[in-house]
Amino acid sequence: MRRKISLVLAIIMVCTLFSACSDNSTANEVYDPTIKVGDTGGLKMPLVNKPTSIQWQVVSSDPDISGRWFFEKLEGITGVDIELIITQTANTNQKLQTLIAGGNIPDIIGATLNESQSNDLCMQGAFAAVEDYIDVMPNYKKIFVDNEENNWIFDAYAAADGKLYSVNSYDVARDINHTFMYRKDIFDKHGIKMWTNPDEFYAAMKKLKEIYPDSMPYTSKMTDQIFSRWAPGWGIKAHEPYFDEKDGKWKYSDTDPKYKDMLDFMKKLYDEGLMDPEFLTNTQSAWTQRMAQKDKAFVTFDWIDRMTMFKEQTKETVPEYDLRFANPIGPEQTYAESSKVGVAKHVKKQSEDREKICFQLLDFMYSPFGTELMTMGIEGETYELDENGMAKYLGFEGELPSMTELVSKYGMFTQGMYSRFDRRSTYFNFPEQLQEAQDYVQDKAHVSPVDPEPVFTSEETEEKNKYLLDLQKAGKEFAVKYILGNESWDAWVKKAEGLGSKKLIDLYNKAQSR
Repeated sequence: MRRKISLVLAIIMVCTLFSACSDNSTANEVYDPTIKVGDTGGLKMPLVNKPTSIQWQVVSSDPDISGRWFFEKLEGITGVDIELIITQTANTNQKLQTLIAGGNIPDIIGATLNESQSNDLCMQGAFAAVEDYIDVMPNYKKIFVDNEENNWIFDAYAAADGKLYSVNSYDVARDINHTFMYRKDIFDKHGIKMWTNPDEFYAAMKKLKEIYPDSMPYTSKMTDQIFSRWAPGWGIKAHEPYFDEKDGKWKYSDTDPKYKDMLDFMKKLYDEGLMDPEFLTNTQSAWTQRMAQKDKAFVTFDWIDRMTMFKEQTKETVPEYDLRFANPIGPEQTYAESSKVGVAKHVKKQSEDREKICFQLLDFMYSPFGTELMTMGIEGETYELDENGMAKYLGFEGELPSMTELVSKYGMFTQGMYSRFDRRSTYFNFPEQLQEAQDYVQDKAHVSPVDPEPVFTSEETEEKNKYLLDLQKAGKEFAVKYILGNESWDAWVKKAEGLGSKKLIDLYNKAQSR
């Protein structure tokens, strides 16, 4: 009997030990200690010692993206089971609003919320404050706290209660990413030089229209964003206040004489048939069709990678096709400076343990190894380095894959996941056409500097947002009517003042003086 009891006790002890080991194994069922982990910036892996699943909202058109290489490795390194909440670009805002309204906020929201929506949710206690977790985010701390050039975000992006809830991306932008582009092959064919001011641009468009009567020399797919895209060349920002470096004061762009000059110039192009008559309504496909034809459109504004994409698309139909980087159109000849601080993520307010895991996951994405994993992978598995120290991706031998292709094959560059990019990755490996754009903005004379970030009180923020919302809506409507019709500039300035344009600028200058 005693033998039986002893045997039972022994079995129980073995089962207990096995259970403990099993629990530990379960705790690390996604953790893979065989993965060679690089520099995590001080974060210790795995991040958890028990089964933990975190919901992370991302933006993707691929419903099966969670099975890609990157997500397997992220789970294997951190030990955290990542449950993706996938939304598509077209319905992300709607889907998020539905989730939030139903109380089903993901642990991490990867899509950027608009300012008013974000502030409201912060004040309702929906999100955790970044300041409460800086001590467990060594990579974030190094970038945004210790670096005096970036710690302004704690004031500028603070919610109405003075706390920061947004976890911003950093250094994910090229020095310039959207530019004017022109058909160099067409310009060269007819001895037309690329412009260096509005008058030369007009003359070039006029000449091309004479040669190709059925053409629309300038085309666009930017709809009413075209005004903000052109504005830096005139030294302003459409539909927003801008800081006049010469006067040291804030001014409102949409009532500024420079803005009138820009609209007058655009109207002149439109009236003379030098601008696509559907420049405000073109779809992506309609714009692409115009741009890919032999002699239909010659200048546009878009993402610089279109230069290589159109080259590939037209290699059979228009083999001479050569779309290149172009100077800005405006008299200042400047592009807007690219800010290193970018889009923001938010962490759901919940238990302290889960909040900590979420913030550490985000912090990993800032680390040297996290940025490498997201944009290049692991050396020997997904990439090797070439003679210039740039990534050569395995599976794309002899090719330079796009971000879209890397998302599809590996899950890298998934929108809503990344916090920082490795500058050895494909995104910064520029062919000749794209390098010309990067070289142009190295000359600071060609860059309109980023405006200061004045810090507003909660009352000022509420007042500012009220004015901006009404002015932006009215300003876009006026610009469209001014170009297409005969709207009065003086009447618009008076209307803008009635909507609070002067009061808005007073708020900015008051905050700036502080």
